[in-house]
Amino acid sequence: MKTFRKNFVRYTDAGLPILYVDTFEGDKAKKIIRELCKEHRRGVIEWSLAGAFDFTDGQNIALPKTDLASTLRLLIDDDNLDNKTLILQDAHFSLDKPETISALKVVAQGITGGNYDCTLCIISPLVPLPKELENYTTILELDPLTEKNIEEIVNDFIKTQGIDPPEKDLLNKIITRLKGLSQTEIYNILSLAVSEDGMLTSRDLSNILEQKQQIVRKSGILEMVRVKETMNDIGGLENLKDWLRRKAEIFKQIKKAQDFGVDIPKGVLIAGMPGCGKSLTAKAAAKAFDVPLLRLDMGRLMGKYVGESEGNMRRAIKITEASSPCVLWIDELEKAFAGIGGNGGGSEVTTRLFGNFLTWMQEKDSLAFVVATANKINALPPELLRKGRFDETFYVDLPTRTERKKILEIHIRKRRPQDLSRIDFDKLADKTGGYCGADLEGVVREAIESAFFHKKPAITTDDIIEAIKNTHSLSEVMKDSIDGMKKIYENLKLKSASN
Repeated sequence: MKTFRKNFVRYTDAGLPILYVDTFEGDKAKKIIRELCKEHRRGVIEWSLAGAFDFTDGQNIALPKTDLASTLRLLIDDDNLDNKTLILQDAHFSLDKPETISALKVVAQGITGGNYDCTLCIISPLVPLPKELENYTTILELDPLTEKNIEEIVNDFIKTQGIDPPEKDLLNKIITRLKGLSQTEIYNILSLAVSEDGMLTSRDLSNILEQKQQIVRKSGILEMVRVKETMNDIGGLENLKDWLRRKAEIFKQIKKAQDFGVDIPKGVLIAGMPGCGKSLTAKAAAKAFDVPLLRLDMGRLMGKYVGESEGNMRRAIKITEASSPCVLWIDELEKAFAGIGGNGGGSEVTTRLFGNFLTWMQEKDSLAFVVATANKINALPPELLRKGRFDETFYVDLPTRTERKKILEIHIRKRRPQDLSRIDFDKLADKTGGYCGADLEGVVREAIESAFFHKKPAITTDDIIEAIKNTHSLSEVMKDSIDGMKKIYENLKLKSASN
């Protein structure tokens, strides 16, 4: 907690009026703030919906139990704010009330005006910050637990419970799986693990993953996607698949890889034609890495209060890191950050979200591998494409003749493996130039459905050719757009996903 402690003291000494601690661990944050105030001989007043108390000089004086606005006015009238830190919990329930906003603003202005030496400290898992208070507020976060911190918590738990410690290799795996979780969450998971058999075993690794899934579900921001697709379900894109397999191997042996000097994989940006396997690759990557797949819907991040969207982004990042090792899939990235650098409140919020995302991608050291997909890479901010954000950027073009044969074979094998010997894949590949992967899957589906409807015992090459005649390819439907995209990708000289 060195960074949090240092920043809290620094901001308090500088006279910043409102510090907003964004955390679910309110009691832990309150304990640290109390310790800092004691060290620096500052009084502490606490308010929550349960009541208000003055702890100055070791006292424990109950103040009249009332709403936040009334409590603030009482403290102002009694001149009871100087050399104090006012800790506010449950304040987020009142921050949409004009009287609360007004009272907080009066106190903030009094602090900045030098009327009294005080710090308002709001502790909350939400950041519904009213516009009127934005300029007075600085947001703080508790430091994430390091591996050393987690190891100390686990060892303390083992000692307290009086159980045998697991082997070193298993202990390291447990510590890695617990990365990103809070101290409270770690204790809860460990307690659940030992309640079944009185010890920590390899079976508990799945329990940790299950509890992390609960965190994702409760967030409402991220979605955990069930994955059954593998690299074998992707027709072509051999360069991309080989690259992902190499990263997967690093992920699975991350301790040995780091000891050897290998960097933790950050992620990949897959750009190119729609319907050509970008989303499928994200799913297959999670399967290859043997980790959960989280999908981030950027639309869910947007909130109605100032700072709420940024708070949601920080929360999404926290949950992603808490769920690590994992793959984070961001689909159609260009839509997420559209309007950056424009005018208006919406574009300003998007720009701040983009800044938070970039900082995280640059600095992250968690086992959260990002797979971002985009159709229009020219709509992405150039900062996102430079080295250091993603490990690599791949371009997915319309499938080649060889890839079309492979894609058709995959989809027929899934549905009618017994008919494979009847199909002339060379003939089909010649007739499907300009078709994307989604087009080819649609052709196979239609051919099988037609054969079933006409009570045929099997599908043939002619059935598929008939379906091809009834299907307009992506290159026909979006000719101008496809041509323009090809020119852009050629100019950018991105690495091709195909051989």
